Amino acid sequence: MSQKVVVIYSGGMDSFTVLNKALQQGHEVSALSFNYGQRHVRELDVAAKVCKDLGIPHKVVDITAINGLLAGSSLTDDIDIPEGHYEESSMKSTVVPNRNMILLSLAIGYAVSEGASAVYYGAHSGDHAIYPDCRPEFVRQMNVVSQLANYEPIEVVAPYLDVDKNAILADGLRMALNYADTWTCYNGRDKACGKCGACVERLEAFAANGVKDPLPYEA
Repeated sequence: MSQKVVVIYSGGMDSFTVLNKALQQGHEVSALSFNYGQRHVRELDVAAKVCKDLGIPHKVVDITAINGLLAGSSLTDDIDIPEGHYEESSMKSTVVPNRNMILLSLAIGYAVSEGASAVYYGAHSGDHAIYPDCRPEFVRQMNVVSQLANYEPIEVVAPYLDVDKNAILADGLRMALNYADTWTCYNGRDKACGKCGACVERLEAFAANGVKDPLPYEA
C-alpha cells in the first residue's frame, strides 16, 4: 500500500537503492540528507542531482555544529582514511559516534512534521561488524522507540538489513538503476580513490555481479 515516507539519503549506492526501491514500491518519497562535516561531502551534490532528476523533495540539513561533540572519526577529523578491505581493526576509525541514532531521530521528527508514516535507511549486513548502529538489534529497538516517541507512530525501515552490498547492487541492477549517480569513496576528490574500505567493498560488489562500476577511479 502506498504511503508517505522519508528516506535518509546520503548519495551513496546503498541509500540510492533504498530511495529507488521506495519509489518503485509506489510510496510518496521525501529525501533527507545531512551535512555532518564528512570529508566526502561530494556525496551531497550527487544526492541533490538525483532528487532533482527524479522530481522529489530533498532537504539537506547542516548539522556540522555537533562535530565538537563527536570527535575521533576519520570521516570528520584530521585522521587518515584507512585503506583496504573492511575489517574491524582498521575501519573502526570511520565510525562517527552515535551517527545513525542522531540522523534517525531527526528524520523521525521530520516524518512526523510531514505526515509521513515511515523512515527508510540503508543499513545492511555488511556493516554489522563495523557499525553498531547498523546492526539488527539497533534497528529493531529504534523502531520500538520511534513508535512511542510521538503521538504519531513512525516505522523505521531498513529494507536491506539482512543482506550485503552484493545483494543490494543486484536488486538495483534489476531495477535498472544507474550507479554513475552515486558516490561511495570516503575521500572527496575528483575521482574515487579505489583504495579506501568503501571503494574496495563497492568494487567487490560490482565484480560479484559481473558488472563494471561506472565511476572513474584514480587507480
